[in-house]
Amino acid sequence: MSAHLDDATLSRRNFLSIGAAAGGGLLVGVSLGLAGPARAAQAAAAFAPNAFVQIAPDGQVTVTMGYIEMGQGTYTSVPMLIAEELEVELATIRVAHAPPDDKLYANPLLGFQVTGGSTTIRAAFEPLRRAGAVARTLLVQAAAQRWSVEPSACRAERGQVVHAASGRRLGYGALSASAAKLPEPKDIVLKPASAFRLIGTPAHRLDTPDKVNGKARYGIDAQVPGMKIATLAQSPVPGGRLRRVDERAALKVRGVRRIVKLDDCVAVVADHMGAAKKGLAALAIEWDDGPHATLATADIVESMRVASLQPGATVRHDGDAAAALAGAATRLEAVYEVPFLVHAAMEPLNCTVHVRPDGCDVWVGTQVLSRAQAAAAQVTGLPLDKVKVHNHLLGGGFGRRLEVDSITRAVQIAKGLDHPVKVIWTREEDTQHDMYRPYFFDRVAAGLDAQGRPVAWTHRLTGSSILKRWAPPLYNNGFDPETIDGAAQPPYAFKNIHVDYVNHEPPIPTAFWRGVAPTHNVFVVESFIDELAAAAKADPVAYRLDLLQQNPRAKAVLELAAQKAGWGRAMPARHGRGVSLQFAFGTYLATVAEVAVAADGSVSVQRVVCAVDAGVIVNPDTVRAQLMGGVIFGISGALWGQATLANGRIEQSNFHDVRVVRMNEAPAIEVHLVASGEMPGGMGEPGTSGLAPAVTNAIFAATGRRLRKLPVDAAALASA
Repeated sequence: MSAHLDDATLSRRNFLSIGAAAGGGLLVGVSLGLAGPARAAQAAAAFAPNAFVQIAPDGQVTVTMGYIEMGQGTYTSVPMLIAEELEVELATIRVAHAPPDDKLYANPLLGFQVTGGSTTIRAAFEPLRRAGAVARTLLVQAAAQRWSVEPSACRAERGQVVHAASGRRLGYGALSASAAKLPEPKDIVLKPASAFRLIGTPAHRLDTPDKVNGKARYGIDAQVPGMKIATLAQSPVPGGRLRRVDERAALKVRGVRRIVKLDDCVAVVADHMGAAKKGLAALAIEWDDGPHATLATADIVESMRVASLQPGATVRHDGDAAAALAGAATRLEAVYEVPFLVHAAMEPLNCTVHVRPDGCDVWVGTQVLSRAQAAAAQVTGLPLDKVKVHNHLLGGGFGRRLEVDSITRAVQIAKGLDHPVKVIWTREEDTQHDMYRPYFFDRVAAGLDAQGRPVAWTHRLTGSSILKRWAPPLYNNGFDPETIDGAAQPPYAFKNIHVDYVNHEPPIPTAFWRGVAPTHNVFVVESFIDELAAAAKADPVAYRLDLLQQNPRAKAVLELAAQKAGWGRAMPARHGRGVSLQFAFGTYLATVAEVAVAADGSVSVQRVVCAVDAGVIVNPDTVRAQLMGGVIFGISGALWGQATLANGRIEQSNFHDVRVVRMNEAPAIEVHLVASGEMPGGMGEPGTSGLAPAVTNAIFAATGRRLRKLPVDAAALASA
């Protein structure tokens, strides 16, 4: 989306619903408008609103959120959109979790009820402002009717309607019932950007107090009368099965109530987690490891290497890259690899379930509420309307809670019980049965002319397509739009470019990981661009700027980041400065990293400077926080993050070998925001995807050693 904000006059009567709220007051429903065919289908069907603003007789404003809060600030930035147009104070808005319902709460950019892909503000920006504007318009009309004046003589102000000429004013609560009876407004005019009072200003997060005082409730905090606790052991090898289990010792553990056996899993149900863990440790389990009993990471990589030798599905083909390569003055080729990565969210996977003959209740924190409901319905055989999902805050999502495998497993365990059960995965189970960020094996090549400018660019991606499994209709012509994000449309101008994709599915499950495809593609593109600059004996920033003459937004963030980072300033021995540039999730971001490489090869990231053009920024504080969090997440993945297999088993198990940046290792992080009138971009993931290449390019500047494989190999740098 690139429309300017001042184009804000709307007339969308087919996507608006007005009525009385339960308990009285005004309820405004606004369809978020689905993208593409989904939107057309919904427009043709009976109207089903999917965003609601409720104003109670006491004046309380409630926003029912179809999006989920998992640390990204959604439950503050989305209410800011409502408050801006409704003319109420942000602190007066109450946020309520939406129930599962794709018809009412579908994410318009993705087509169903989901929080992910850094889409929340992009999806909600215009529709939820419209919801607030509709409510404001109706309240002003209701007041004008009561006072027998023209609506144009009245204005909304801090939760009241004011008639300036007479000084009369009425609160929204007193007007809500009357407003609910009015016909829908024909035309809604949104504020121009110049009139914003809240949007663009720093706002304290509405969810912080409860997170500090302990009132906030995450999935793992769910409490249900009569509930027991369960933990589980699943087949350690993908595709393995349970052969037999001796449960006698486990049943002797005080507090253990029952052992539940499934085809590939054993669960211990107990009075509390301690008893469940002791019972699980006492089980004598024999597994049938199945066909992957000897699987190792090297086996997967070798099969990917072989697959990458054959052409893939054409993603982009401009000009004649093959001919340009053949005639180039200089030709460069490289192979890049990125590993499987674990999510390691602070809150381990958990789900509380109560299955009854006539219904099922699920208490969970999930990014896909409607899919969670469908998963429970499938296991129980109940109709959807008999499955109630109680959503909670998420203690970290990072894409892992876009999956419903843990919900399916919990319902399977609960199905044979006559009481509720909370199923909690141990940290080890969570790590070793994750759904991993895909391994990728990429081949890139470029041709340079006599001046070192690129005349050809080719990029072959080989790896897993998550969307092929997760949303099959999006996998077309041999690839999907997510897998190629950051590779098909790099920010640079290449006259001759060819990008293709080889689908290769490993035996272990893959899933979204914060930053998704750009965490892989931006690493490859920005590392190889740095190689071209080195071959041309050019400054890495100057080389990039020369290729950005037709991309002013990308050029602006790169120039700003370089300036703020002091690019070109001398650094001590074995210290280096590296840069990366990206356009992903609708956001332009340049990242400069400063690193120090010790004699033993260990790397410390000492400073990171980010310059971002994310279009209109709703809450600058949230943007800065998201970029800082993304940088920390990215450092962890780049320096230490990997999941490796030996004998069919994931070798890592907990934070001792799934390293995360510690407080004393955290770099100084600077975030510089570019003022923009463009539509908002996403912010949850860009900071992560831009970090790794900036760090590895900085390592090259410090040591002269080019790293083409992640995570960083400290041993290889010890001699550099």
